[in-house]
Amino acid sequence: MSHTRTHWHTLSPPETARRLDVDPAFGLTESDAARRLAHHGPNRPSPRPSRGTLMRLLDQVTQPLVAVLVVAGLVTAFLGEWADAGVILGVVLVNALVGFVQEGRAESALAALARAVATEVTVLREGERRRMDAVGLVPGDVVWLSAGDKVPADLRLMHGKELRLVEAALTGESLPADKQPALVMAPDTPLADRRNMAYTGTHVAAGQGHGLVIATGDATETGHIAGLIAAAPSLSTPLTRKMGVFARRLLIVILAFAALTFAIGVLRGESAYDMFMAAVALAVGAIPEGLPAAITITLAIGVARMARRRAIIRKLPAVETLGSTTVICSDKTGTLTENAMTVRALWAGGRRYPVSGQGYGLEGSVSLPEGISLDGALREALLAGVLCNDASLRRDGHHWRITGDPTEAALLVAARKAGLDETTLRAVFPRLDELPFDATRQSMATVHEIEGDRLIYVKGALERLLPACAGMLDGVGREAALARDAIEAEARDLARQGMRVLALAHARLAADQALGPERLERGLVFLGLAGMLDPPRTKAIAAVKACHAAGIRVKMITGDHPETALAIARQLGIAHGESSALAGRELAAMDGESLRRAARDVDVFARVEPEQKLRLVEALQANGEVVAMTGDGVNDAPALKQADIGIAMGLAGTEVAKEAADMVLTDDNFASIEAAVEEGRGIYDNLVKFITWTIPTNAGEGLVILAAILAGVTLPITPLQILWINMTTAVLLGLTLAFEPAEKGIMRRPPRPPAAPILDRVLVWRIALVGVLLLVGAFGLFLLELERGGNLAEARTVAANVFVMVELVYLFNCRSLTRSFWSMGLFSNRWVWLGAGLMLALQLAFTYLPLFNTLFHTAPIDARAWLGIIAFALASGLVVALEKALRFRLGALRSRAR
Repeated sequence: MSHTRTHWHTLSPPETARRLDVDPAFGLTESDAARRLAHHGPNRPSPRPSRGTLMRLLDQVTQPLVAVLVVAGLVTAFLGEWADAGVILGVVLVNALVGFVQEGRAESALAALARAVATEVTVLREGERRRMDAVGLVPGDVVWLSAGDKVPADLRLMHGKELRLVEAALTGESLPADKQPALVMAPDTPLADRRNMAYTGTHVAAGQGHGLVIATGDATETGHIAGLIAAAPSLSTPLTRKMGVFARRLLIVILAFAALTFAIGVLRGESAYDMFMAAVALAVGAIPEGLPAAITITLAIGVARMARRRAIIRKLPAVETLGSTTVICSDKTGTLTENAMTVRALWAGGRRYPVSGQGYGLEGSVSLPEGISLDGALREALLAGVLCNDASLRRDGHHWRITGDPTEAALLVAARKAGLDETTLRAVFPRLDELPFDATRQSMATVHEIEGDRLIYVKGALERLLPACAGMLDGVGREAALARDAIEAEARDLARQGMRVLALAHARLAADQALGPERLERGLVFLGLAGMLDPPRTKAIAAVKACHAAGIRVKMITGDHPETALAIARQLGIAHGESSALAGRELAAMDGESLRRAARDVDVFARVEPEQKLRLVEALQANGEVVAMTGDGVNDAPALKQADIGIAMGLAGTEVAKEAADMVLTDDNFASIEAAVEEGRGIYDNLVKFITWTIPTNAGEGLVILAAILAGVTLPITPLQILWINMTTAVLLGLTLAFEPAEKGIMRRPPRPPAAPILDRVLVWRIALVGVLLLVGAFGLFLLELERGGNLAEARTVAANVFVMVELVYLFNCRSLTRSFWSMGLFSNRWVWLGAGLMLALQLAFTYLPLFNTLFHTAPIDARAWLGIIAFALASGLVVALEKALRFRLGALRSRAR
C-alpha cells in the first residue's frame, strides 16, 4: 500500500489512523511492522551517487607534486627513454592506486562511524513503548516526541502538549512552529503552515507529543532534497590544507632548483639532454610522493583508534584540534558521574528519612522511626514523585533497567522501597493533563483525580517552587504554615553532602481551570525534598588528574545546586580547598570583562542555563583558550557548535546535540574525552614523525643531484633509482609510523598552540642534519666504490643502498621525536619490524636479481661495500641519537634552572 499521495494534513487524527489501519493506543504488531518494512523499505534515503572511479583516480594524479612526475615521465618518453618513462609513470600509477584505495577506505570508515551514531526513537508497538533504531520505522508506527528529538519520519500528529518544532531545515523559518494536532487543514495549505504535521529532519524545540508515521525514507518530504542527504565525509582538514600549501611551496622550490641545475649544466657545456635528465632526477628525488597518502591514512587510522576508545569522530578536523585543547567544559551528570541516581534522603513534615540502597536496584528501604507510618507529607511526597514522572522501571534478567530520566527513575525506586508501585498508582490515578519539564521554568507538573479532587503534582528546583508555596503538609497530612527557613537549611545540608535536591509540591485545580505555567507561580502546598546522589565515576577521577597533568583545565558546568556541584567537584579533583561555585544568575549579570575573568578563574558553574553555556565558551575563547564542550540537550547545540570541539553524549544526547557535535561519546564517560585527547595528540605526533622522516630523504636526494652537477661529475643515483627508494620506503617504512602508540609522557606535555608550525626549529634542524648526512654518505661511498675499481652501476647501487639503510636506521630514531626509540618499547610497534624486514628483502632483490638489475641499472656489490653502507647507516643513527639526547639533557637543565 502507498500513502505518499494522500493529503494527510486534511484528515482528522481518527481518519488518519483508519487510513493507516492502526490502533493508536496499541500500535502495530511486530508481524505487521515486518510486512510493512518489506513493502516500504528501511527508513533512510537512498545513497546519492558518489564520484566515479575515473574521477577519483584523476584526483590522485592531478595533485601538484604528482603532476610533476607525470610531466617528467611524458617528456622522458618523448625523448625515447622508454624504460625510464615506463618506470616513472608506473610509480605514478602505483601511487595513484594506493591513494585511491586508502582514500576510499578512509571515507568508508568515516561513513561507518557516522552510521554507528544511530538515531533512536520511542515507538508504541503491541501496547508497549520501546526504543528502536529509526531505520526500522514503517507507515502506521506510533512515534513519541520530546524536546531535543529529531523527527525520524513524516508524521501526522495525534496529540501534543506545548509542542513546538524547529523546521528551518525544511521551510527556512528559524522560529519554532507551534503544533496543534487537532486541526484539520485545507488541501492547499503550504508546507510551512501545516500545524498538524511533523516532517523528517526537523527538531522538537519544546513540549511533548506523538504521531503516526505516514511516510519513510525517500517517500518523505525531505527525501528528495539532496542537501538533507548525508554528504560524503570530507577528508579535508586544517592540517591537510596546511600541507597542501606546504606542497605547493615545496614544488616551486624544487622546480626552481631543477631549472637552476639545467641552466648551470648547459652553461658549463653539458648536453641539454643530459641536463634535462639530471633536472628530472632532482625533481623526482626532492618530491615526497607518498606524503598525501600518508596523511590521509594516518588520520583514518587515528579515527578508528578513537572509535575503539568510545569516541566517534564526526568531523576529521577534531582529530587535530583535540591535541590543542586547553579547557574541557563538562556536564556533571552521567559524564563525570555514574548516572545512576539514588535517593539517599527524604525530608517531609519537618523530618528526614534516610533511604538505603544503591543505583536502580530495589534492595534497600525508607527508614521510618518506630511508631511512624507511611502517611501524611511523606506519602504525598512519594506519590508526587511517582505520578509527576515519565520514567519507567523494568527487570532485565538480574538487573533493573530504566527508561527515561535518571532523576525520575530514582524517585520510582525510592517509592518502591516504601512499598508504592508506580504501575498500580498510575492505573488508579491516571494522568489528565501535564506541563512537561521546561529548562527555563525548571519544573514539571501533572494533573490527576484523587478522591474526587483534581490535584496538580509538581516537582522541580527548590528555588523555583518554594516562592510559589503558601503552606506545607505536616507529618500527618494537615496543611500547616510554611517553614521556609527549615526547608532551606535542610536543602543546604543535603547539598553540602553532594546531593541533588528536588522539591515536591501539590495544589488543587478547579474543575473549570486549565493547567498553565501561571498556575505554578502561586498557591502550591509544599510536600517535601528528595536528596539524591549520583556518585563520581572512578575513571573520571583519574581522567581529571591526567588532564591537569597535561595542562588542560577541567570545568564543571551543571544545572545542579552550587553546593551539590562543589561537593562532587571536590571529589573529582576539579575544585580544591576554598574553591567556590558560580551560579547562573551571577553569570547572567556579568559583562564582557568580568565574564572573561570568571571564565578564567572559576572551575565550577552551577544552575547554568543552556544559553549561558554559549557565553562561557565565547568568554574562554576570548581568553585564547581552545575549548572542548560537552552537551546532550537541544539547547546545548549553540554551545557545541561554538566550541572548538563539541562533544555530544551518544547514550543520553539528543539528535540535535549529536548533529552539532564534532565528536560523540558512545559511553557518555568523561574518561573517554581524556582518552580522545591522548589519541589526538598521538595522531598529530605520528604525522609529524612521518614528515620528519620523509623530508630529509628527499632533501638528501636533491642535494646529491645538485652537488654532482655543480662538481661536474656523473650522477651518483638515477631518477629510476630515486623513485624506487621513495615509493618502497614510503610504503614499507614511513607508513609504519602511523601505527606508533602514543608516547608515555604525551599527557604530561602542555597543549600544542593551534598556530604552531608543523615543524619547529628543532625538527627543521634535524631534517637538515639528516639531509647532509645522506649527501655525505651517498656521495662519499659512491666515489669510494669507483676508486676501488667498481663500475658505474655498482657505485650507483652502493649510493642507493646508503639511502635505504640510513632511512631504515633513521626510522627507529623517528619513533620518538625527543627520546631514544628504546623509550617506546622495542616491539611496541611490530609493523616497524615487519616493514624493515620486507624493505631489506626488496633491497637484496634490487641489488642481486637480474630483472631488477636490468630495470634499475643496478649491479651486485660485494661484502666490503655492504660493510661500508651498514657502518655509515649506524653511524648516522648514532649522530641523530646523540643530538636528541644532548638536546633533551640541555632542555632538562634549563627547566631545572628556571
